[in-house]
Amino acid sequence: MIEEIIFAGFGGQGILLGGGLIAQAAMKDGLWATWFPSYGPEMRGGTCNCLVACSDDEIGSPIFNVYDTALIMNLPSLEKFGPMVHPGGLLMVNSSLIRVEKPRSDVRLVEVPVNDLAREAGSDRAANVVMVGAFCAVRSIVRPETVADVLREKFASKGPKVIDLNLRALEFGRRAVEGVTV
Repeated sequence: MIEEIIFAGFGGQGILLGGGLIAQAAMKDGLWATWFPSYGPEMRGGTCNCLVACSDDEIGSPIFNVYDTALIMNLPSLEKFGPMVHPGGLLMVNSSLIRVEKPRSDVRLVEVPVNDLAREAGSDRAANVVMVGAFCAVRSIVRPETVADVLREKFASKGPKVIDLNLRALEFGRRAVEGVTV
């Protein structure tokens, strides 16, 4: 099994952190994982994406051009990377910011209002974690419990409020897609 994922949006949406959470959780769950970031020079507001591969065998390359799953946080990223999800793949979009006018019929589309859910969880800044929670629930590549452990480690220096906020966001993402299977 290998899952090749792109997590894409604009700088400031926590794209690299979100992809890193998936990769680190995959390693903790005993999988091989790669994480390959890409971002423009603009920083906040510029383009940003990362490639994450998770496999039960060694991974030949951290770079790939067709995706099993695309986690898309904004419209420019949907326009750029949406067509590169292979037929039968998964396209998860942030429906708080994106309205999919003409969905592809050859991929599974899951719309998640990640910004709205993050706000409900306590902060817009947790939208990336909401998307990770939704991904964990739909794809079952990494366990949400493992992502929660990684979150606790990553935010330990930020204190319990930040940890609790992110754990809530993870759970809101998971609950948003309960019953959705791919």
